[in-house]
Amino acid sequence: MKKDININVHHLTRVEGHGNIRVNVKSGKIEKCEWQVPEAPRFFEAMIRGRHYSEVARITSRICGICSVGHTLASIRGTECALGINETWQTNRLRTLLKHAENFDSHILHIYFLIAPDLLGAPSVFPLVATHGEVVARALKLKRLGHEWGAALAGRTTHPTTAIPGGFSKLPTEAELKALKEKMVAAVPDLEETIKTVASLAPNIPAFNRPTEYMALAADDHYAVYDGEIQTVLPDGDKKRYSIQDYKSVTNEWVSPQSTAKFCKNRLDSYAAGALARFNNNYEFLHPNAKALAETLGMSPVVGNPYLNSAAQLIEVVHAVYDSLEIIDQLLSKGINSEELQKPTKYSTGAGAVEVPRGILFHEYTYDKEGICVSGNCIIPTNQNHANIQMDFDALVPELLEQNKSEAEMELALEMLVRAYDPCISCSTHFLKVEFVN
Repeated sequence: MKKDININVHHLTRVEGHGNIRVNVKSGKIEKCEWQVPEAPRFFEAMIRGRHYSEVARITSRICGICSVGHTLASIRGTECALGINETWQTNRLRTLLKHAENFDSHILHIYFLIAPDLLGAPSVFPLVATHGEVVARALKLKRLGHEWGAALAGRTTHPTTAIPGGFSKLPTEAELKALKEKMVAAVPDLEETIKTVASLAPNIPAFNRPTEYMALAADDHYAVYDGEIQTVLPDGDKKRYSIQDYKSVTNEWVSPQSTAKFCKNRLDSYAAGALARFNNNYEFLHPNAKALAETLGMSPVVGNPYLNSAAQLIEVVHAVYDSLEIIDQLLSKGINSEELQKPTKYSTGAGAVEVPRGILFHEYTYDKEGICVSGNCIIPTNQNHANIQMDFDALVPELLEQNKSEAEMELALEMLVRAYDPCISCSTHFLKVEFVN
């Protein structure tokens, strides 16, 4: 049956920032189908010019209050690359532990507070307090663990203070690491209940498959979240590696008239970043407990359903806890040693990348001989996902029409699709160079 559809979501709720969904169908013909980003640019890349390298990460951490740890670490890695600073084993382990903390914290927030309402037919988490009070209480307990985990390593989990170029300004004590380990172990029962809750809701996750390219950090011997190289995997399993220093030729940013945030593409017309991208690129290195959960959920690479990004986030939550317990044991076995900050050996251009909750994040800087930042560039994960969301829309809307879905059902399906990406829309908009033609 041919129908008219008019969807105008302005602005989408339960995401960070402002994004619009516009779909117009007349007599069964799609006239408009757009994921729109109307956010203003942020200008952080201009703010860091003229700043000493010791200041840059403190400034760029303010790009995002959710991923401020990731922005700090990506900034530090870019700065250290430009300055010829090599991190120590202890610094690498502590920073990886810190990265796990942020991903755990954000994933718990997204799964429980932003995605669960959709799967339970609620407009937000607040009605669930009355109907699922014990689940909300569990979510808050796990969320608190994420904050305490990050603060134990970084001074504070939002806009961290102790992670700096060359190492840490303050190291956690062995007693603090032991206390953190005890909190993680104590949280395992809540984690197991979370797995049961999500597994019970899994049948409510929409069935939709659109094969695409998935981009993430990857390494030869571990599930990469803090270090590694760029890797992409295609639907047929074909993987390709790239140097982080070549990130611009991999992300290929371009300007779309419907978005103040740039779009990206690589081997295909778009690619996806995020938990599902990491899962598809690094599956073999998941902790056995996380891999067992993936098998329970029926997930193995290459997964092409973007709605399952939230399931991949839960798998990463499990991995983060158990991998972090192993990292803490490694650190305690060697003891926490006081280390001098590593000093610059050169002043040049360098890029760094880490995996924040929403995907691979790039920071690049150029420093002069005084250690002053001359230029910078940041490419945010949500920035990289916008084109893929649009292509998902292009494939999903015809399917929904074929299934004779109502306008309300279509609107919910599109909203859930965007929310599955866990977008941080404000962070994805940065300065565009505009040439005016008179």
